[in-house]
Amino acid sequence: MASAIIAGSALDERLDRARKLVMFHGWNATAYQIVNPGIALWFSRAGDGVVGYVERGSTRVVAGSPVCAPSRLADVVAEFEQESTAGHRRVCYFGAEARLEGLLRSDRGHSMVLLGAQPSWSPSRWPAIVAGKASLRAQLNRSRNKGITVSAMPPAEATGHPALRRVLNEWLATRGLPPMHFLVEPDTLSRLFDRRIFVARSRSSEIVAFLIASPARARGGWLVEQFVRGRNAPNGTVELLFDAAMRSFAGEGFDYVTLGLAPLSRHVPAPRTDPFWLRIVLRWVRAHGRRFYNFEGLDNFKAKFLPERWEPVYAIVNEKRFSPSALYAIAAAFSDRSLGSMIARALWRAAATEMRWLRRRILHS
Repeated sequence: MASAIIAGSALDERLDRARKLVMFHGWNATAYQIVNPGIALWFSRAGDGVVGYVERGSTRVVAGSPVCAPSRLADVVAEFEQESTAGHRRVCYFGAEARLEGLLRSDRGHSMVLLGAQPSWSPSRWPAIVAGKASLRAQLNRSRNKGITVSAMPPAEATGHPALRRVLNEWLATRGLPPMHFLVEPDTLSRLFDRRIFVARSRSSEIVAFLIASPARARGGWLVEQFVRGRNAPNGTVELLFDAAMRSFAGEGFDYVTLGLAPLSRHVPAPRTDPFWLRIVLRWVRAHGRRFYNFEGLDNFKAKFLPERWEPVYAIVNEKRFSPSALYAIAAAFSDRSLGSMIARALWRAAATEMRWLRRRILHS
């Protein structure tokens, strides 16, 4: 039976079980993120599968996909959904990729919508990408000329490191919205475990930025889940962090790196099978969403690293039709407060943004 994450030795035991399964079977890019704070863990009766999820209303919003051997995926999905249904809970897999999509595509008891796409690379080909992109080389040189250097920091040293915490707090202070959680959890410094950390330092050895990557071991690679910049990080620091990580992963023989989901990305064709109401909502978000969250800017940021592939990412619900309430549950999963208060703050931020734009137009008219 599933249970929420709890404190003490039971928490440690459950996290250890989940980590072992993720490090052996983790294929979905988001697999390792189920060890983040706030994620409930469910284990199959056989003990060979784990699902990380958050519960919002009557919906269990799953972090990506069940983690298990490919041959067991159908059985673990069935067991988790049967238990959820018995508890009057709907299941929504957020961030599902090709394996789960392929399993459930023709299942009439499930519906799916395209969330966007995630860019991916073969690290061994990264040096050639940099050699062919002058703007990337210019950014790398800009940060190097400012004296920025990048090195790996062991997880044991990085866990709770005060300088990393300071940089994280500086970065969070620049965010217009409250910190989001679930698959975009900003505070992973207490649960680094098997993650990789690359740290950018100034000439004076001050830590000014860092990158965190999570393993997708069954994929032979990594999800770069965080770029965190402090106020003293010069332009090009993020590019230098990514370059260092890619070259390190290439040197270790890893085959795969992704920057994770770019919601509403235009790099994969939108399916005509999405519900009409959802297409209207997404069209509005693309047109006006920059006031709340700059999805297009995120997509462009990831695209500037010249991905070799763009992989479609889905939300899949164990219902015949994808409903507005499922979309509401997804949105609620990313907030640690009521969705209403999060929306209210987003509207306030949008109004402030409009006022700034209006002021600029008046001053330049």
